[in-house]
Amino acid sequence: MIQTAHTIFRAERPTRQLDIGGLERFSVVDWPGQITATVFCQGCGWRCRYCHNPGLIPFRGASVRAATSSEPEWTWAAVLAWLRDRRGLLDGVVFSGGEPTLQPGLVEAMCATRELGFHIGLHTGGPAPSALAAVLPLIDWVGFDFKAPFAEYIRVTGRLSGDAAQQSLRMLLAANVAMEVRTTWHPVLLSECDLGAMADALAVEGVAEWVVQRFRPEGCADEELNVWATGLGDPPMESLARPGLLVRVR
Repeated sequence: MIQTAHTIFRAERPTRQLDIGGLERFSVVDWPGQITATVFCQGCGWRCRYCHNPGLIPFRGASVRAATSSEPEWTWAAVLAWLRDRRGLLDGVVFSGGEPTLQPGLVEAMCATRELGFHIGLHTGGPAPSALAAVLPLIDWVGFDFKAPFAEYIRVTGRLSGDAAQQSLRMLLAANVAMEVRTTWHPVLLSECDLGAMADALAVEGVAEWVVQRFRPEGCADEELNVWATGLGDPPMESLARPGLLVRVR
């Protein structure tokens, strides 16, 4: 599956550039405890039903974005120039998406950002372990999106991608990088049994903390999921307790 993901990406975005889908100039939520700017990379190989940024899914260039969006057009050169003036004002820069590890220019972009003195955060679902390995020496923190029981990833992502995600998680744990493992919960997609299986998997892998995020309808295009949004309630926390694994709800 790693080769498939890269084959799809290389066919559509063959040059080594960072394709920008948007920029959040000030954030205190994308990296807990840090004040950051968040760079949203365009393009994702997954099709998660609860995605709140569906406009970032297609692999497309800035000219297409300019024609279809009211957002200002950002190139990486423009983002980098903007960051130069924010030194001393921001703690770090988070590369989000989309799926940033599918960007062929991510290593260069992170290097340039680190040279400006910023710490580096990454949001990823881990679909391409080899690409994650390439940026691993450059990152200070990772928000890892754990989608479903690894054998059931296709139910949420639309792709047989669980093996790659598990390999990426193990790589991050072995590197001892600071990390938040989080899951978006919707009962249509993840049952109590599914959450229990996920808790078991994380405990086996040695993950110390897991954040379960309630589904929020903002930006989601899936009407079936949105209907459930009112009165969704809390995930079944009492059934998720595992030795050594702290579970929090957000």
